[in-house]
Amino acid sequence: MLFNHQRITIISVRRPKYKNINQELQFFGTSLGLFNLRDKDKSCFRVFIELLKSAKLKRPVSSDELAYKLNLSRGTVIHHINKLMESGIVINEGRKYMLRVENLKELIEEIENDLKSTCENLKKVANEIDQSLGL
Repeated sequence: MLFNHQRITIISVRRPKYKNINQELQFFGTSLGLFNLRDKDKSCFRVFIELLKSAKLKRPVSSDELAYKLNLSRGTVIHHINKLMESGIVINEGRKYMLRVENLKELIEEIENDLKSTCENLKKVANEIDQSLGL
């Protein structure tokens, strides 16, 4: 399910030393390039967590619901949702949003498939370029 213009970022970061669900979720999102140091109030992380909760309930949520629940402006929520959609992690269903899949393991498997597909496309184009350049 590769989306056009999907931006996939994988960052190698050290896994937390101690098992703590919040630290592991932060590690997960940081490894996917979702959270950065500029997000001082961890608003993207908080949006991601709410979307994860709604995935468990199999219930999409609106930006207004997220803004109210997280005490954030709708603009901030939309900014983070757009970032999550650009990465292919979140999809919209009408005027509501949800994670692309129901659980994190499945999400990584989908991202892995997207990466493989992208690499196969790049190999094909590289081969065609090489042939046209006589390399």
